Amino acid sequence: MKKIAIIGDRFMLPEVFRDKIVAACGDGHEIRILEQPWPDVPMEHGYAVEGMDGLKEYLGKPAEIIRCVGDAEILVTQLAPLSRAMLSELPNLKLVAVSRGGPVNIDMSAARDAGVRVVNTPGRNASAVAEFTIGAILAETRLIRVGHEALRKGEWRGDLYRADRTGRELSELTVGVVGYGNIGAKVVRLLRAFGTKVIVHDPYVQLSAEDRNAGVEHVSLDDLLAQSDVVTLHPRVTAETRNMMNAEAFAKMKPAAIFVNTARGPLCDYEALYENLVSGHLSSAMLETFAVEPVPEDWPLLKLPNVTLTPHIAGASVRTVTYAAEMAAEEVRRYIAGLPPVNPC
Repeated sequence: MKKIAIIGDRFMLPEVFRDKIVAACGDGHEIRILEQPWPDVPMEHGYAVEGMDGLKEYLGKPAEIIRCVGDAEILVTQLAPLSRAMLSELPNLKLVAVSRGGPVNIDMSAARDAGVRVVNTPGRNASAVAEFTIGAILAETRLIRVGHEALRKGEWRGDLYRADRTGRELSELTVGVVGYGNIGAKVVRLLRAFGTKVIVHDPYVQLSAEDRNAGVEHVSLDDLLAQSDVVTLHPRVTAETRNMMNAEAFAKMKPAAIFVNTARGPLCDYEALYENLVSGHLSSAMLETFAVEPVPEDWPLLKLPNVTLTPHIAGASVRTVTYAAEMAAEEVRRYIAGLPPVNPC
């Protein structure tokens, strides 16, 4: 029998974790659960809390987390933080399964020093984000946002049928996909179904044979910006990619192009984006992630008529919940069985 602590929230429901673990490992284990109030309560995004150095995107006070985990050998969570000081108070802990693409809420160096195995669930929401991205692109290219907002104001925009004002089909556009990981690769495959010309920039990943044979091209970032009618971001935030879309990069984009960011806020210089949208160099943008979340009420981009905004929900789907829980449960099963992990961190 293993002692397992589950710290879920109102998205990654602890009951779903529990049910998937029982299905994978049997019901002979002692399971304790805690539900955190995210997303109704915002998570801690940065490095501002003393004693939580290096951790981000987490929720929960150390004492609360330590109390829940107690003498458990296994912790399954999405947002619970684990700092070096916290790990020192959890000597029985041997496995942490984090149901997200990266264990940013865990002090990985401290976990290694303590002999704690950390696993994650890469690609858990890749399908959800890829589908959302296609929707985001269509909202701009087919003027869905423009027509919707006009109707809400009582305006019938019949003029949007005029040839000089109407939208364009994906089959006639070039879409540049920056980042070819789990999400970017799925975006490419979905775009191919529309007959879109797709170009990709990712200096660390080669295109699949299927995509190459379908005419997808691997290009430099400068070429992608210059050629694309739509640019959509999908890389991780690193020192190299932080603010990669800055004033210089936006200036290289095709006039009247569309910018989409469903990845991470720090990839973009939003002041530079604002200037390019106001000047008309870019026709519109769809933004799902932001430098500061929630965004300030007086944020200038909220007031522009050529921007679609959503509150960082691209990865949220029912399937994401069940798939991530299944991946975490499989890691727990393998640990109990003495097998190597599928997704070690």
